[in-house]
Order: sequence, then structure tokens, then C-alpha cells
Amino acid sequence: VQLQASGGGSVQTGDSLRLSCAASGRTGRTSSNNGMGWFRQAPGKEREFVGGISWNGGSTGYADPVRGRFTISRDRAKNTVYLQMNSLKPEDRAVYYCAVSRSSYAGRNDYDYTAWGRGTLVTVSS
Repeated sequence: VQLQASGGGSVQTGDSLRLSCAASGRTGRTSSNNGMGWFRQAPGKEREFVGGISWNGGSTGYADPVRGRFTISRDRAKNTVYLQMNSLKPEDRAVYYCAVSRSSYAGRNDYDYTAWGRGTLVTVSS
């Protein structure tokens, strides 16, 4: 496994979760110098960008629905990126995926990414 997302679960509205994505092997070595992104896919919907972080953590970007509630960070030494999700809402329910950008920065489109991990499910009940 090259990218492994974890930390998903079932929570209630207003709760918090922190997702982690650990990169290993060749993907791990690549990810340390590349941007990383988080995407999500809700049932019956297309996968959408959640947020991204540059190779050194100096730049982050978020989708409008999560801005102010979600925070991305990374630990390059551990080849791990995190997604802190606060004030969760039922509409945040989805499978969350992490991905390695093709560049040092994190784009907002699927084609900006070269490697994808298996997702982790987040369920938010009202």
C-alpha cells in the first residue's frame, strides 16, 4: 500500500475528526517534495476537492464548503498529511481520499494528482 488514509468514523453534527494519510515506499519519497490533497466523494456524487497543502506546508487551500472548519497540515519527516475536521455537518458525509500532487503545490482537480490512497469513510449524523 502506497497511501493509506485513516481516522474516519461515525460522529454527530458538531463533532471533530482528524484524518491521517501516510505515504510509504516510492510514493512516500515522492510525497515529501510534492503537494498533497484531500478529496471526498459522497454517495451519488462526483469526487470533489476538499483541500490541499504545498510541499513544505507553507501554502494551503480549501474548498468553500469546508473553509474555516477544516485544516490541513503535514509532517514531512513522517510522510504524513492530516485533515482536521471541526464542526462536522451531515453534508460532510463521504469517503475521504488523500492524493499526491504532480507538483510542489496542490491543485484543485483530479488531474493535478498522480497517486491516490484508499479512502476512509466519514459519517455524520444529525
